[in-house]
Amino acid sequence: MSIDVVTHLNFRGDAGAALTFYQSVFGGDLAVITYKDAGNVTEEAEADQVMWGQVSAGNGFRVMAYDVPGHLPYEPGEKPFFVSVRGGDVEEITGFWEKLAEGATVVQPLGPAQWATVYGMVKDRFGVTWVLDVLPPYIPS
Repeated sequence: MSIDVVTHLNFRGDAGAALTFYQSVFGGDLAVITYKDAGNVTEEAEADQVMWGQVSAGNGFRVMAYDVPGHLPYEPGEKPFFVSVRGGDVEEITGFWEKLAEGATVVQPLGPAQWATVYGMVKDRFGVTWVLDVLPPYIPS
């Protein structure tokens, strides 16, 4: 199986605008799930912010983004991105997860999510935050 590694940008309220801009620059398809769409609203003012979003173009351009919720620390430039590893095989992604999680801090345990067959986030022992997932077939990769 093949995997994709994608830059995952972090914003505070600007992810939707940024993704729309990147789509206007590079073309492709825009996919966005808001906190409201996912049933994960902790602050009503953030309901329409991006919980998961991406632009994916036929020319190979791909970027992901989300809005860091207000209850989590966010300092622009301090955690401006994650490394996203996306695959089509749960077993393969689980293997990568298990290796990255050794000596790491698990931010979100690997498991089912509203937008993915499996999804997890881990900050490795070098301080790099990795997002690993397997998308269901209806979301463009």
